[in-house]
Amino acid sequence: MERLEVEAALERVGHDATADSLESETLDFKLVADSVKATHNLLADALVCFVNARGGTVILGVALTALPPPGHQVNLLEPGAPIVSSPAQEHEQVRAGRLAKRTRERHAAVHDLLARGKDLRAIAAELGLARNTVRRFARAASPDELLVNAGTGRRPKALDAFEPYLRRRWNDGCTNAEQLYQELRALGYRGRPTTVRQYLHPWRSAAVKHPPSSPPPTVRQAAGWLLRDPAHLTDDEQRRLEALSHACPPLAALRDHVGAFARMMVERRGDLLERWMTTVDDSLPELRSFVAGLRRDFDAVRAGLTLPHSSGPVEGHVNRVKMLKRQMYGRANPDLLRKRVLLA
Repeated sequence: MERLEVEAALERVGHDATADSLESETLDFKLVADSVKATHNLLADALVCFVNARGGTVILGVALTALPPPGHQVNLLEPGAPIVSSPAQEHEQVRAGRLAKRTRERHAAVHDLLARGKDLRAIAAELGLARNTVRRFARAASPDELLVNAGTGRRPKALDAFEPYLRRRWNDGCTNAEQLYQELRALGYRGRPTTVRQYLHPWRSAAVKHPPSSPPPTVRQAAGWLLRDPAHLTDDEQRRLEALSHACPPLAALRDHVGAFARMMVERRGDLLERWMTTVDDSLPELRSFVAGLRRDFDAVRAGLTLPHSSGPVEGHVNRVKMLKRQMYGRANPDLLRKRVLLA
């Protein structure tokens, strides 16, 4: 197709004609895809068709729907509005700054050396750059291809133009990616549903903030909270013990039985021992073996919980005799050992 015919087709697109209606065997319109790779694939498919036929022209970046009349302000929130950028907006997207200046200087230097006939290895050595960096500059037709908008380190996405609409719908409570994708298609979006889901994923993660959870208590910690006097527990320990008892009803029953047994010991209420053992047998099978041991020596246990006498001094002497025996093992005869026990 001649150049005049291409310009005529573009002029008709600018006067409310759709790009689809102007396509022919030698003219093809393509939208910019979600990624550079996808765009290249679309162009490659069209060019292969033209090579197999008799040649043609591919126009990239023209909306398939009718363009608005000159001077019309496009509102992305209007259904069916095409994605159009004015020359003024494109001019605002030109990068400036120290990084952009350095990129343009390097691009000019690389292409100047290429024009002199130097290879990539020689250019990399002369400019002090990596060979892959030089190759990237050499492949770029202009420095603008190496610069990304706003210096974010990523190329602009096709969905960025729809972000105001997505933000408004998200704030309205619509968080279904499939529904939003269908609404974007009505606005002229030609990407895939997966792209919409990936674009919304950071929003979904930021919206759901789970409070930091404390680590579960260890067995030693839980046993310490149950066996200690509740008056000596800190507020945090008391709160965590309440939460643990609420989450595990058998543990709550164990807490009550341990507290009742501790009160019997402190207040010397051995007369309540029989009632306590009966209650434990009926409510907490895990303590039945402990209760069976108490029943086998019931009189001694009840006396220990009632009388003020204690076997503590006797246990102390037994411990002292065992210590002396271990110290003198293999070093003294029974006579010397007897004197140490009596006199030490």
